Amino acid sequence: MTDWGQYLSHMRQTAPLIQNITNYVAMNVMANALLASGASPAMLHAEEEAGEFAAIASALTINIGTLSTDWVRGMIVAAESANDNGTPWVLDPVAAGATAFRRETAASLVALKPSVIRGNASEILALCGEMTKGKGADSSDSVTAAEEGARALASSIDGIVAVTGPEDFITDGTRAYRVNNGHPMMPLVTALGCTLNGVIASFIVGKPHLEATAAAIAYYGLAGEVAAESTSAPGSFATAFIDALYTITPDQLSSAARIQES
Repeated sequence: MTDWGQYLSHMRQTAPLIQNITNYVAMNVMANALLASGASPAMLHAEEEAGEFAAIASALTINIGTLSTDWVRGMIVAAESANDNGTPWVLDPVAAGATAFRRETAASLVALKPSVIRGNASEILALCGEMTKGKGADSSDSVTAAEEGARALASSIDGIVAVTGPEDFITDGTRAYRVNNGHPMMPLVTALGCTLNGVIASFIVGKPHLEATAAAIAYYGLAGEVAAESTSAPGSFATAFIDALYTITPDQLSSAARIQES
């Protein structure tokens, strides 16, 4: 039986430095969530320094939520530097199929072979060139519909693809896990999906990426469950969620993680 709490324990012991190139909406939420979890966040995206910083960071996350040409250049140099320096990195292809600019940017980043791609079903299908039912950054496709594409995409990047939704699906192209932690209140708080990428990045540092990604997603979902025990509205849930990230223990994660190999 896998000790899922070991991944949380390792992250907190090492306090990895996570560079985040994310969107305007997510920056503050993501930084607070990473601090509460036990990691050290850095929010910087300028082309002039993004690559240099990626060389010293423990891990990198890239989120295409609020794109601009300047930011894309920063994303590319950061990803290239991460690859050159053996830094793991996580891609969030927000609304990847919505516009030509997003499709082109996402394709360029996927070609650089992220360690982990984390998106909703519509975003993962878009990366696979499939027709989707996505509505902006929201998914109208089921996780099940994206599983075959996720396996193929993971094989093509020699990495991990995580499809998040009511039940999460994480695969390396051959093996896979399903995670059933979470709460319906979570999608009602903006940037929680984006923020998950930083937690995944912090968990995969120095650990097997498939299991660490599953553990990170379970931990994040468990925080939603714990937060919902003390509140029933989105505003107070957002605060309780950050508190839960801070208070959940490795033993608690080991006992409450609902992860099954698929």
